[in-house]
This record gives sequence, C-alpha cells and structure tokens, in this order.
Amino acid sequence: MTTNSATPPHDEMSGKIVEVAVRLSVLAVLLIWCFQILRPFAIPVIWAIVIAVAISPVHNKLVGWLHGRRALAATLISGVFLVLLMVPTVILTELLVKNIATLAQEIRSGQFTVPPVSETVKDWPLIGDYVAKFWHLATTNLDEALKLVQPQIKALGTWLVEIAAGTGMAIIMFVVAFVIAGVLLAHSTGGKKIAHSISRRLVGDRGDDFANLAQATIRSVARGVLGVAVIQALLAGIGFMVAGVPGAGIWALLCLISAVIQIGVGPIVIPAIIYVFATGDTLTAVLFLIWNSGVMVLDNVLKPLLMGRGVDVPMLVIFLGAIGGLLLSGIIGLFTGAIVLALGYKLFQAWLNMEPSPQVASDQ
Repeated sequence: MTTNSATPPHDEMSGKIVEVAVRLSVLAVLLIWCFQILRPFAIPVIWAIVIAVAISPVHNKLVGWLHGRRALAATLISGVFLVLLMVPTVILTELLVKNIATLAQEIRSGQFTVPPVSETVKDWPLIGDYVAKFWHLATTNLDEALKLVQPQIKALGTWLVEIAAGTGMAIIMFVVAFVIAGVLLAHSTGGKKIAHSISRRLVGDRGDDFANLAQATIRSVARGVLGVAVIQALLAGIGFMVAGVPGAGIWALLCLISAVIQIGVGPIVIPAIIYVFATGDTLTAVLFLIWNSGVMVLDNVLKPLLMGRGVDVPMLVIFLGAIGGLLLSGIIGLFTGAIVLALGYKLFQAWLNMEPSPQVASDQ
C-alpha cells in the first residue's frame, strides 16, 4: 500500500500566490516609506530638474568654452542664473512683505486713507462715473466703501497673507533648487542615460522618443511660459516702484500669477496705469503707460522665440497646472505645477498616438 506524497497543484499555486503577495507587500511598504522620507524634498528636486533641463543647452556651450570642465561650468552657470533671478526676486519679495504688513497695520489702526479722486476721472468713457463715485466714497467713508467689496477683499487679504508667510521658505527652496540643479548639470551625461534607461523600461522601444519629448516639453514650458512670466512680472514691478504705485510688491506678485496662468499682465497693469494717470503728473503717467505697454506685448515677442516648435501645450493645461500647483505648494508650485501637468499631458498624448505592437494588433 503506497501513499501519495506529491503536493496537490492547487496547494502549490496557493503557496506561490501567498509568496508573491508577501513580496509585493514588503516592496510596497518600502516604497511608501522611502516616499515619506523624500517627500519634503520633492518640490525643490522637481524644480531643480526643470532648471537643469531648461539651461542645459547653455551649460553645454559653456563646457565647450571651458574645455570640458563640466563641474566648473555647472557652478558658474547656476551661480549666474541664481544671482540674476534672486536679486530682483528678493527685492520684490521684501517689498511685498512690507506692503502687506504696512497695509494690515494701517487698516487695523484706521490710518489707511485713499487719495482724493481727480476731476478728470469722471470724463473716462463707460466707467468714469462709476469709478469716480466709488473712489469718492472710499475717500470720505472708507468703511462703507469696503463693505461693498468686503467678501472679495477678505478672501484676497487672507490669501496674500498666506503667500507672504510662505515667501521665506519659497526663497530657501529656490536657492536649494539651484544648488541641486548645478549638481545635476555637472553629472548631466549620467543623468541623461538614467532618464533614457528608465523611459525604455517603462515604454519599450519608444522610450528614447518619450524621454526626448519630456525634455523638449520641459524646456518649452520653462522658457516660453515661466521665463516670460518672470520677466514680465519683474519689469512690471520695476515700473510700479519707479512710478510710486502703492503696494508695488503685491501688484508684481499678481502680475506673476496672472502671466503664468496665461491671462497676461494686462488685468493688473491697466488699473495701475489708470491710477497713475488719476493721481500722478502727466509725464510720469505717460512714461508709465509706454513702459507697461511694452511689458504687456512682451510675451508676443518672446514666446515664439523661446517656446520652440512642436511642443505647444493648451492654455487650459497650463492654467490648471499653475493654479493647482499654487494651491498645493505655494509660489514654487505655481511653476512646478504648470510644468508637471504640461509634461503629463504631452506624454499621455504621445502614448495615445503610439501604434500597437504587432502581437497586440494580431490579437485584435
């Protein structure tokens, strides 16, 4: 009499399933743990990758001029770009914080006053009479005027205070991102190989095409959208400061946000022009108008030069990415959100347009 000691097939299959499940669970826990550890560094690292990809062509030229010294070239270019961007950014940021603090203090103490309305305001077409009445009410009875727009002012004030409170951390993250970008540029050859290897593992034979598309999209959006927005906001802020517009830092911030979300700086700049014409001397007002007219049309000149060809992204994608990033991560998220969503859109679009493999096509 013999006994059958062979393991039944279903028991063997169950054992394998349990083993695979345990392995996957351990791997999932490890990945989640690693993500939690690295999550505080996610935004500056993403921003650093964007910066490195955007300025890598300039870095490559500098490497040629320095006879292949990549580390020196990376240090020089990241340092120069950091100074060029940080100096006006710090000035406008400091001004923004002071403007918000001063405005809040004056409103609390009742010292906030509105300059008297000019008689010429009534002669403005369409809106002149309404603006003059509201302005006169604000001059004589500020509390009553503020009641008319109290919900909007309250929401805007709360949001501006939150933005100003996070400005210091945003500047620190900005500096850290440039330092990381310099390291990435110094090792850009190895980084490019890793990016293409990961892309090939994920997509297969089309991996290199996807990696090149990601690079082109990041450069296009970083230069043509974010770069132009920063330039416009800085120039507009300089104009506000020189013309003596109250709260110049606040208006410069609003110009930056408006430009990134593709509305343009016009909705912020035009009221400032009207204000300068109503309260300032004619020469200052005319010069301010000329300056800001150039700022408003600047994007029409720079975008075709900086966006590149074949990587255009719908305005709605940039808008949603910028707003979502701003709500999620503050000022830095305004930039990274637009780029990440634009990148996801282009890669998803390319994936949809991929031709199916021969085996899949034959199965269909």
